[in-house]
Amino acid sequence: MITLIGLGPMGQAMVRVLLENGHGVTVWNRTAARADGVMAAGAVRAETPADAVAASELVLLSLTDYAAMYDILGRAGETLAGKVIVNLSSDTPEKTREAADWVKARGGQFLAGGVMVPAPMVGKEDAYVFYSGPTDVFDKYRDILALIGRPDFLGEDVRLAQLFYQAQLDIFLNSLSVFLHASALIRSAGVPVEKFLPYAKDLFATMGFYLDAAAEQVEKGEHPGDEADVTMMGATADHIVQASRDAGIDVVLPEAIKSHYDRAIAAGHGRSSWTSLFEVIKADRK
Repeated sequence: MITLIGLGPMGQAMVRVLLENGHGVTVWNRTAARADGVMAAGAVRAETPADAVAASELVLLSLTDYAAMYDILGRAGETLAGKVIVNLSSDTPEKTREAADWVKARGGQFLAGGVMVPAPMVGKEDAYVFYSGPTDVFDKYRDILALIGRPDFLGEDVRLAQLFYQAQLDIFLNSLSVFLHASALIRSAGVPVEKFLPYAKDLFATMGFYLDAAAEQVEKGEHPGDEADVTMMGATADHIVQASRDAGIDVVLPEAIKSHYDRAIAAGHGRSSWTSLFEVIKADRK
């Protein structure tokens, strides 16, 4: 038996995958009616969080954030002792560390997870999930967790799953906003976005070309100048700001990007590669 707490779209998708693979599943959700569909598929609804935790050694959480975990599991009392809590909710790495300590103090074990696909893709070939926490706990439940998506274990530092998860979402959310900003720029001239779309898709598809060299330069802290140096790229960033302002669209995003180039130039990186922007972004910058 496996327990899953939290029956939003992601939680319901995970329940169905587990049921389809022959596992009994106990569920609980604040709004009890959300369990109706998965109960019809074979899940068992617990009356209370304590009942849900007591039903299984392995307890999966699919909640809005980690604060919801405290609210719900705080009502589970002593039933947390001896349980494995796998929190697949989204939050910060530091809050993940605090949550692991909280569960440990109540006699449980904790794995952090980050599901890197939308609900319809759970259990499908391209699904993958970041995990971090005790290696022996992960190894014990690896096969079950693999039903949700390919389990990528990042190590015993429990913060790492959320660190990788949020870093991926950093790319994802910023990319979506960049596309919408570019679309607004196109639409400002009365041009349909559909006409621009093939070019945007081609550009997104080629972005990976730049990443290997960029990662190497960031890791080494070396940013040899080339035709795409900071001064030239910064001028382009300024042109995007001015074009946006002329078009009457929001300039917060392009101004934020331009500020990286401005600060990199001020720090003496004007003739360095664009990757030197990392030096004004990183946490230990002077």
